[in-house]
Amino acid sequence: MAAIGRFQKGDRIFFAKVVDGEIFPVRGDVFGSPSFEKKPMSLKGVRTLTPVAPSKVIAVGINYADHARETGKPLPKEPLIWFKAPTSLIPDGAKVEIPFPNHRTDYEAELCIVIGRRIRNVTPAAAARYIFGFTTAMDITDRTIQAAESQWARAKSFDTFTPLGPYVETKIDPHDLSIQLFQNGQLRQNSHTGQLIFNCFKLVSFISTNITLLPGDIILTGTPSGIGPIHSGDRLEARIQGLAPLVVGVK
Repeated sequence: MAAIGRFQKGDRIFFAKVVDGEIFPVRGDVFGSPSFEKKPMSLKGVRTLTPVAPSKVIAVGINYADHARETGKPLPKEPLIWFKAPTSLIPDGAKVEIPFPNHRTDYEAELCIVIGRRIRNVTPAAAARYIFGFTTAMDITDRTIQAAESQWARAKSFDTFTPLGPYVETKIDPHDLSIQLFQNGQLRQNSHTGQLIFNCFKLVSFISTNITLLPGDIILTGTPSGIGPIHSGDRLEARIQGLAPLVVGVK
């Protein structure tokens, strides 16, 4: 496998391998030992969905050294995690909606881990065996609410606040990737996953010691420096090396 997407045609929702702009539907369990149809499906009438439909969306804060410096916060001694509502997910090409235009609402580009097997209490050394792959995400945040509350779930869980996709890349080194965000064509975030304080395997291990993770669950690994506000009419594009770009508008 390489790039895997999730699609809808009529009432049918299905996974497919993506090769040079063509899709080959999955036969069997995509998280098991799937096979693929040999002939590509016509893209006529096919809609791209978020690449997975997770039971849990877990986010990690202050996990890039450059972002910690930007915010003036000390490096955390262990991962800072919280839940985002799965209803906040939107696919590539959709639009972010700002619920309170008088609030500051920010973009955050993030590398996202996709879990492939049920996992509970594993070591960092074993964590890679439980990861299905990686995709691109944005963690949209209402900073006004975040600053006013002691926990961050509401500020980050409004509908449309988690753009995700378009595809999951199953063969990639997550710790040697450039990560960028462009706002209306202007480069705003420009960093590298080598800046991660807790790498992907440590995150999966830490979270799995506290929470059982299921196939399709996702972990947003944190954002680098360069965060900033979004506005109606904006075009946001997150680019992570080796992954298809994630592009959304702002309503």
